[in-house]
Amino acid sequence: MPPSQICRCHWRRQLRVSGNLPSVMSDTLAEGFIRTGIVVVIAVLTYFLLVPIGKRVVDNYESKSGKEAGARIVTLWQVMRRILLLSVVITTLLILFGVWGFSIAPFLAIGTVLAAAVGFGAQDLIRDFIGGFFILVEDQFAIGDTITVAGVTGTVEDIQLRVSVLRDLEGNQLFVPNGQIIVTTNFTSAFANPVIDVGISYESDVDRALAVLKEELDALAADPDWNTRISGESEIMGVNELGDSAVILRARLVTDADERWTVRREALRRVKNRFDAEGITIPFPQVTVHRAD
Repeated sequence: MPPSQICRCHWRRQLRVSGNLPSVMSDTLAEGFIRTGIVVVIAVLTYFLLVPIGKRVVDNYESKSGKEAGARIVTLWQVMRRILLLSVVITTLLILFGVWGFSIAPFLAIGTVLAAAVGFGAQDLIRDFIGGFFILVEDQFAIGDTITVAGVTGTVEDIQLRVSVLRDLEGNQLFVPNGQIIVTTNFTSAFANPVIDVGISYESDVDRALAVLKEELDALAADPDWNTRISGESEIMGVNELGDSAVILRARLVTDADERWTVRREALRRVKNRFDAEGITIPFPQVTVHRAD
């Protein structure tokens, strides 16, 4: 075959191939979008099917367990739901890379470099995550507990791997990095012993004041409106301090952990009214001035 005829045949074959190229690309794109849609739908369905199942398990466990165990499982579920969402998103992205023919090797290399950079430059962040992990594993506190951490006090609203979210008495929202939590005071764990300190004047009968204090605290514990919050009898600890202007009497009760403040306020109210009725003086700070003649 002459060279000129060979060139014409080759040109015609290339023309036919190039003419089919748009349709081939269109089919490839359509197939890619269909696969992408299927992957996304499966991921969404997986998440929204697992979350209700997990929520139902948590609700059943919470209803059958005590208050403390229920709070712990709720806290763990909050963290597990975030981890589940992150896992679904990352898995979906990796599958989509394969659908579109992208190699994940460069992303893994970039991830390794970024991990090294984070390891050197974000040590506080890593410490926060480790602290959050041990808070959950050791059950140091749970959602709904009233705690003091890192110099602030509030009710726990959320526990994340990086921060713990608190709400203080005035309604302010506090974000405490878990890495800064060294010592935790949990005010709502199991039970509480609210301490009742009452000052009387030096002229008052101490033994009589202690007897009245015992009577009022026992009456509070026997009150039907309060006895569900108080366990056992009151403990009169006696004279705790001889202050500058008052003799400090001390007693304590055993109450539900989250009722300690309510019970203590009611106890002080009753003791004040009873002392007034008995003529037992609760003094205020006084200064005696001696004049030299």
